[in-house]
Amino acid sequence: MSETRPASDAIPLYVKQEKVYPRETVGRFSRLRIIAAWVLLGLYYLLPWINVGGQQIVLFDLVNRQFHFFGVTLWPQDLFILSLLLAMAALSLFFFTALAGRLWCGYACPQTVWTEVFLWMERVTEGSRNKRMKLDKGPWTKQKIARKSAKQFLWITFALWTGFTFVGFFVPIRDLAVRVPGFELAGAETFWLFFYAFATYGNAGYLREQVCKYMCPYARFQSAMFDDNSLVISYDEARGEPRGSRRRDADYKALGLGDCIDCMACVHVCPTGIDIRDGLQIECIACASCIDVCDEVMDKMGYPRGLVRYTTDNALKGKPSRILRPRIFIYLFALLALATLIGVILTGREPLIADVLRDRGSLYRVVGSELENSYSLKLTNRTDAPVQVTIEAEGLADIRVVEPTRALGIDPGQTIDVPLTVSIPLVLDQPGMQQMTIIVRDTAGERLRDVDTRFYIPPNPR
Repeated sequence: MSETRPASDAIPLYVKQEKVYPRETVGRFSRLRIIAAWVLLGLYYLLPWINVGGQQIVLFDLVNRQFHFFGVTLWPQDLFILSLLLAMAALSLFFFTALAGRLWCGYACPQTVWTEVFLWMERVTEGSRNKRMKLDKGPWTKQKIARKSAKQFLWITFALWTGFTFVGFFVPIRDLAVRVPGFELAGAETFWLFFYAFATYGNAGYLREQVCKYMCPYARFQSAMFDDNSLVISYDEARGEPRGSRRRDADYKALGLGDCIDCMACVHVCPTGIDIRDGLQIECIACASCIDVCDEVMDKMGYPRGLVRYTTDNALKGKPSRILRPRIFIYLFALLALATLIGVILTGREPLIADVLRDRGSLYRVVGSELENSYSLKLTNRTDAPVQVTIEAEGLADIRVVEPTRALGIDPGQTIDVPLTVSIPLVLDQPGMQQMTIIVRDTAGERLRDVDTRFYIPPNPR
C-alpha cells in the first residue's frame, strides 16, 4: 500500500522569483553606461521637439504615409530603404556581438537604459541596497509608505512622459502637447500613450532582469555569434581559486588561497543576480558592473586588477587570441557597403517619379490629319511641397501632346495617374515603333524628368 505524502511536503513546481537588489557601482564602465544612457535618453526625449523648416526632424507619420528622418522624407515607395536599414541593424548586432559580446544589452538596450533610470529613482527615494532590502522586509510604517509613494510617483510620472514621447514620434508632438491637457486625444493615441507607459513602468520597474533572462530572444541565440576569440566578461579562475576570506595584510598565498576574497561584491552589483565566477551565462548582459566592483576590491587589497575582466576564452586557456579575425572584417565590410548603398540611394533620389505605360486597348488612332498614340502617365511627388508640372514630347517631327495640356498639380507624396495622348502629322514614311521622349517640366520651365518610350506608326494609317 503506497504512502501518501503530506501536503506540507509537496515539492513546488515553481520557485518564487527572488527580487534582485543591485548595488550601485563606480568605475570606468559605470561611467560609460551613464554617458550612454544620457545620450540615448536625450535623443529619445528631445528629438521629437526639434523642428527644421517647420517640420519635425523625426516623425513616422503613418496617417499621411510619410517618414521624416533629419530632413529626408521617405514614402511607401521607399520601403526598400527601410529593409536595408533593418539589415544594417542586424549586421551591427552580429558585428558587435562577435567582437565584444553583448555590448548592445549592457549599454544601449532600452530595457537596460530605462531600468537604470528606475533604479536611480529607487535609490533616491529608498536609499542604498541594504536600506532597500531592510525597507522591503520591515513592517509598513509611515516612513515606508512615504518612501514607496514617492518612488511610485516618480515611476508613474516618468512612464507617462515616456509614453507621451513615444506617441510624439508618430503624431506631431507639439500638436499632441496642446491636446493632452484637454483630453482631446484620439482613441489610438490614448491607447498607445498608456500602453507604452505601462510597458515602461512594468518592464523597468518590476520585471527588470526577468525581461533579459526569460523574455528577450537575444540571450538564446547569442552563443551562435560567440567564438573562442570573442571579448566577453570572464572570471580568471586560475588566478582567483581557491577563493576565501582573509585579512588584508595576510600572506594569502601561504594560506593556499587565490586572489578572490569571496566578498560576493560581483554578485551584489549584478543587475540579473548571477555569479560571474560560475562562467559565462546567458543571463549576463555585459554591463561590466562586476569588473568595476572587483577592480575596486583588488585596489583595496593591494592585488592587481583584472580578476574579472574583458578577455577571450582562448586567452584564459593560455592560447593565442585573435580579436580582429576574418569574420569581424566581413561584418564590417558588409556594414560599410550597406551604409554606402543607403547613402547613394538617398542622395540620388529623384524628387519626382514618372512612368509612361502604353494603352494596350488602343495601339493607335487616326484623328483628322493626325496620328495619335495613347498612354497612361503616372507621376509621384517625393518632396515635402506641392508641385505643378507640364508635359511635353520630343523625338519625332512636329510631335505634340494633345492631352493633358493644362498644368498638373501634385501634392506632397501624392501619386496621380492621368491619360496621355501624343500626336504627329499623319503623313510619315517611317512605319514601326519610333523612339520618343516624354518631358516633365515645372512651371518655371525646369526639366524635372525625361521618360523614354515609343510611338507606333502603322504601315498604312488609313
